[in-house]
Parts: sequence; C-alpha cells; structure tokens
Amino acid sequence: MTYSTGLRGAACFAALVAGGAAQADVTAAQVWDDWKAQLSLYGEDSVTIGSEKSTGDTVTVRDLALNVDDGTTQTAVNMGDITFSELGDGTVRVVMADSYPIAVTGDDGVVVTILVSQSNMDMVVSGDADEMNYAISADHYTIELQDIVDGDITFTGDVSIVASDLSGSYTTSADELRYISYGLNIGALDLLADIEVPDADGQYVTASGKIEGMILEAEMTLPLDADFENPNDLFANGFAVSGGYTIDSGAYVFDVNAEGERVAGSVSTGAARLQGEMNRDMVAYEAETKNLAVNITTQALPLPVEVGLEKYGVGFEMPVGKTDEPRDFGLRLDFTGLTVSDMIWDMLDAAKVLPRDPATIQLDIAGTARPMFDLLDPAQAEALGRSDMPVELNTLTLNNIRIALAGALVTGQGAFTFDNTDMTTIEGMPRPQGDAIFEIIGVNALMDNLVSMGLLPQDQVMGGRMMLGMFARVTGDDQLETKLEVNGEGHVIVNGQRLR
Repeated sequence: MTYSTGLRGAACFAALVAGGAAQADVTAAQVWDDWKAQLSLYGEDSVTIGSEKSTGDTVTVRDLALNVDDGTTQTAVNMGDITFSELGDGTVRVVMADSYPIAVTGDDGVVVTILVSQSNMDMVVSGDADEMNYAISADHYTIELQDIVDGDITFTGDVSIVASDLSGSYTTSADELRYISYGLNIGALDLLADIEVPDADGQYVTASGKIEGMILEAEMTLPLDADFENPNDLFANGFAVSGGYTIDSGAYVFDVNAEGERVAGSVSTGAARLQGEMNRDMVAYEAETKNLAVNITTQALPLPVEVGLEKYGVGFEMPVGKTDEPRDFGLRLDFTGLTVSDMIWDMLDAAKVLPRDPATIQLDIAGTARPMFDLLDPAQAEALGRSDMPVELNTLTLNNIRIALAGALVTGQGAFTFDNTDMTTIEGMPRPQGDAIFEIIGVNALMDNLVSMGLLPQDQVMGGRMMLGMFARVTGDDQLETKLEVNGEGHVIVNGQRLR
C-alpha cells in the first residue's frame, strides 16, 4: 500500500468513526452530514450512495460504498445500509451492518477479500454540529480473510484478528483545522493464521497469538482541504499525528513449512508500550517491551534458539522544522538482561570459562540542534540537498553508556557544547568544548579468558593492553578510566596529556 493511501486510510477511518465532542444536542441529519464531510477526503468519485432518506428523527442510508484507486491497488468497501436515529435526549445512535466485505485488487489482478464483522456494536453520538463525540462498545470486532483469487486459483485459509470487549470514544472539532482524538480499550486481541499453500507440496503457515489488555490512544490534526494525493504537503499545511498503545502481555506461537524448511517457535512478552509523534516541527518515537522470551527451532540450526530480555527499549526524537532557537533531540537504546540458553553458550564456551551473567547494552544521548530548513517541506528539498550543514549542532550530552558482557563492564558519561561561529579550529565542524569520562572494569580478565579459549592470540592481547595503557589509567584492580577533554582552544586532552 502506498504512503498516501496509508495516511488517507488512517485519517479517514478515525474521522469517519469519530464524527465530530459532547456538549449540546445533535441531530441525525447533522451526524450524517459529518460522515459525508469525512468521506469526501477519499475524493468525490470514490463514494457512492444508493439512497438516503429522512423520516422523522431517523436518516437511513442505503448501499454506502467506497472505491479507492491509488494507482497500484483498488480498494472496494461495501458498507451496506446505515441508520442514524435520534434517541430523544440529544444523542444519536448509529447502526451499521453486522458485517461487510472489503476487496483489495492489486495491479497483478490478485483479489483479496476481507470480511469485517461486529457483534453487539453500540455507537452513540453526542455533542453538536461543530463538536461531536462517539461512544463505542462491542463484544467482538473481527477482521478475517474470506479468500484470495489469483486467476483460476482460489486460495482460502483461516486468517483473522478478533478484538473482544471493546469500549472507547472518538471526538472531533474544527476551526481552520480539523482535530480528531480517540481512546479505545480492548480486553483481548486474538490473532490467527492457518494457511495451506495450494499446489505447494504440503507447505503451510500456522500462527496464533493473544494480546491482553490493550489501550489505544491518538490525536490527529488535519487540514480541512487535506490532499492525500500529495502527502508531502500535508505537514506543511498543518497535518500532525501523535499516539500509541500499551498492552499488559502478549503470547504467540508459529509453525511455518515453506520451500523445504520448517521453522517453529514461540514468543511471549510482559507489559509493552509504543508512542509516536510527527508534525511539521518534530518526529519522535518510543517503544519498550518487558520480559521478552523467544524460542525458535529450525532445520537450519542444530539446536533450539532460546533468548530472553528483561527489557528492550528504543527511542528517538529530532527536530525537523526550521527554527531560530535550538531544539531537543535524543537517541535511546536499552537491551537489559539479555540471556541465551546454556546450549548456545556451550557451543561457544563448552568449558564454561566465561561468566554467563545477563548482558546489558544501554545508550542514552541527548542534545540540542537547530534545523536550517523545514526538512519535511518538499519545496525546500533542493536547497537542503545543496547544503553542507542542514542542521546546526549546539549541544551533545552522553547521559549514559553501559555495556556489560561476559564479566566486563564499560560505562561512560559526558557533555559538549559546539561553537558554530568557529568552523576553522577543527576544519569542517563547529568547535566542541567539554569532556567525557569512560570506565572499564574486568577487561583484562575477559582478554585472559578469550586467550585460554583460543579465541584470541596472546600477541594481539598484548597489543591491546598496550593501547589501553596509552589511553587509560589504572584506578583499581582491573579497573581503568579514560577522561577525554576538548578545551576552548580546540585542544584534545586524554588523561591530562594533550594529543592535538
């Protein structure tokens, strides 16, 4: 699916289901008018309506369909009949069909048909014409594969996503821009794929999973005349999105037999979260998963692969909009408590020479920088490509680096500022000033262990120790420290000795 289709689908689905937050009264006609306004984002030729009829306090829409062509795929959604009924208390109930199909046709002629079903879906709109709120609940919401047709071959299989115990709300409002927000609680999300490849000598894919306690939240800002055919212009015109999810736990199993090779295994996690934000000024992403456990068996390896992580995390933020003042950026990596099975260890270290403590790799970098261009504006792309320095670096801080592996530990912290008016002291870059301190514990014992295992020649270890002696000083038993300084004159000093 193309980028424009993805943006269009995300925005329009949220807006369509949302309608527009609660205050006064809303009528059935106003809710239907708001639906039509949101459907118009697909393009005037993409929406067809069999008929619409107002009877008293009810609007009935028959044969509502969407047909979207992005140049590579055609998507047809037949939503059937929808009714908007006033409840007498200033709210409107929306009733949709219990199920409806979605057909996606690729440029190769393959047609994938998906069936969307909902059980005991309740959708009530409150608010007024300018600001509406949708309160939604359902016992089950299911997306499942109906079939795949490729010429004279029809392919079927059990592929589904079932969300259970749904509740949440969607709100929208508008002035010069349209604002959409939603929050959705899902008690459990069940995933299933059970597919046998036709005419493929018994090849198959089987997988299932269950996610417990999912919460989804998001906020979106849309230009009133959003053009999803030109997605690069959206951000310059005010498009912005932020949101994410949390889960309590997840568990998955899979068994795949394809092209003569079989892979099977399981994955489980504890609590996990993901958060992202993107607008004309900045891009940010943050993800974290706790208690990750992976177990894989494959014919390509002689033993099972068992890996565990106490915590996995990754995150970044960066400014992308031109500004007169420096803005924050950062990068974070966290692999805490990495373990592998004894069988894997024994392949590398059968004599158990190396300590098998859980490994950790952490990196936390922050700073400030000033973009010289609007990095998401296509009109500035040519000037950006010609620039030697599209982003001006102002500060850089190493909050933490920590690497613990096989009995050795490396840690470090530091901070630097950069003078962008001085590009000559260190040619081609702004002059830095600051210092960083690194500590190394257990590196000599690690090198001795690697020599005894035959993984490192003794002469290479001696060379490595000589290098450490040049750039580090002894602070204790198998403990080393290195202090790197850059002063105001651009001199580089290591442990008090000037190197530049």
